[in-house]
Order: sequence, then structure tokens, then C-alpha cells
Amino acid sequence: MSSLIRRSISFGQPEQSQGPFYQMSPHLQGRVNMNTAIGIDVSKKFFDVAVSSKPGAVRYDNKPAGMRAAFRAFKALKPELLVMEATGGYERKLADFLRKKGLPVAVVNPRRVRDFARACGRMAKTDRIDAGILAQYAVALEPEPQDAVAPEAAQLKELTARRRQLIDMRTAEKNRMDHAESRCIKDSLKKIIRTFNIEISRLDKAISVIVENSEVLAEKAERLKSVPGIGDVSAHALLTEFPELGTCNRRQAAALLGVAPINRDSGMFRGKRMTGGGRRNLRKQLYMPTLSAIRHNPAIKNFYQHLLDAGKPRLTAVVAAMHKLIIILNSMLKNNSDWNPGFA
Repeated sequence: MSSLIRRSISFGQPEQSQGPFYQMSPHLQGRVNMNTAIGIDVSKKFFDVAVSSKPGAVRYDNKPAGMRAAFRAFKALKPELLVMEATGGYERKLADFLRKKGLPVAVVNPRRVRDFARACGRMAKTDRIDAGILAQYAVALEPEPQDAVAPEAAQLKELTARRRQLIDMRTAEKNRMDHAESRCIKDSLKKIIRTFNIEISRLDKAISVIVENSEVLAEKAERLKSVPGIGDVSAHALLTEFPELGTCNRRQAAALLGVAPINRDSGMFRGKRMTGGGRRNLRKQLYMPTLSAIRHNPAIKNFYQHLLDAGKPRLTAVVAAMHKLIIILNSMLKNNSDWNPGFA
């Protein structure tokens, strides 16, 4: 592994980074067909940029002027891929700006990048080091760039995320109600819960308006809701949290949701298959619809009962039912078909 160095690269006018930076491992530079990749570590006020073929990093203000300056530098470099982490929203404006300019941008899971850094022996963590690691990650793993998000899809995602936050806060207040003794506290909790109910209802209406005003989203929502067990909230969650649904194969759909069995074998040992990873929030939102499907959807109900008859634990059978449900939904959107019992 290469050591820390104190150098900067010169490909823009912003202030050059100072201090210890991460230098790309020589054996990973230009790996496969990736000649130039750029890693971007984004924070609230600025973003740091590292190029796979050059040591050091450059810092730009996370403002329109800084984005334009960075784009001019990127245009001259002609990068094959730009990679940044999902940082709770700070990366969205920059990613959208660069995509609109025609650059290939991949927003990746921060946990995977940190695991990659540890695998490379990099324990230190600063903004500039992270930018270099992102550039190395781009070269080594070549993540797929994502398309620009449509305005209505971005708005829908924001509203759905806010709805989820309110649901969580309402649940917390309801849990506190169980332990409240004072009448004053109980009245306060009831008032807050009523407020949450009003706001959640308002968000539901706003989400419905966006879906109804989009021909593509409205058609997909109606198709999803034709499945017994899937209602408005579940359909909207799928459209927001799972935009790939209908464009991937069944294995990819299950893996993205996090319900695909994962092998845990080593030598002669055969471990228990487990599920995990994927989109946890969406799995939580699909749990109750899956239970509803187990009761009212013949395909899911028969499948679930077959697993119970075979001696499978109930929770394992529920996860398997969710697996089957997401595969059916993916197939429906892919083939532009509504629900029919033949999916069993």
C-alpha cells in the first residue's frame, strides 16, 4: 500500500487542499478499462475531489460557483466515472448538476466504501483521504452510474421520507402513552399524536397528487395495487424506494430488497442461509402488506402455508412470502401486466 503524501493536484482555480492526502495504489491505477475516475467527498459547505491518476485532492465550495468550477476541471479531464457517497442529501444537488452536464455519476453506499477502505488497510479518515478512497473504489469496482432523477420522482422521494419520519415519531409518542401516569402528560401526548395524524394525512394527499399527475407513475401504481395486499401507501413506497422495479431480473429484485438467501458455507461447513442488506426501510414498509397478502392473496397464502407445512418457522415463511411478492411485482411491471392468479 502506498503511503500518505503531502501533495496537491492542479486542475482548477479553487483553494488547493493542504495536509496529508491519500495517494492511489499504483497497481490499481488504470485498472481494466478505467483510465480516469474521480472521487468526490461531499459535505454541507464544500466537497473534496481526487483523481485516480493523480495524487492529492482539491476542495471546492458546495455552491453553484464551486460546482461550475469543478465541472470545468472535470470536462478537461474527461473522466469515465465520478463516484460520491450518499451523505443524507448533501450530494444530491452536485450529482444532479453533473448528470445534467452529461457526466457519469454513481452515488454509492458509504458503508461499502468504508469496508473497501479497511480492506485496503486505510484506517485514517478525513475528507481528502475519503475523496482519494472513492477514486480508488471507482477504479477497482466500477459501480454503475445512475441516471438523473426526474423532478417528480425526487419530490415523491422527499415526501415519502418525511412521511416515514412522522410515522416513526408518532410510534414513539404512542409508546410513551403506555407509561404515562400524569393526565397532563397524556393530554400532551394525545395532542402531538393528533398533529402527527393530520400531517401524515396531508403528506398522503400530496403524494397522491404527484402520482396522479404523472401518467407513468399513475399507471405503475394502479398495476401494483391490482395485487391483493398492496394498497396506496405500499404502491407509493415501491415507486419511491424501488425505482429499479420492473427493470431488473428476479434475483436482482430480491437482492435489492434484501430478501435473497445468502450462502454461508466454508469448506465442509454448510451454514444457515440468511437474508439481509438491501433496502431496510422498504422491507419494513412491506411487512404489513406481506401479512395482508398472506391472508388475502391466493398465490402468497398457498406458498406461505406450504412452507409452514414443511416445518419452516413463521418468520422465515413471512420473509419467503415477501420474496415471492417482490418477484411477482417485478414481473408485472416488466411485462406491463396486471395481477392474475396465474402468478402463483
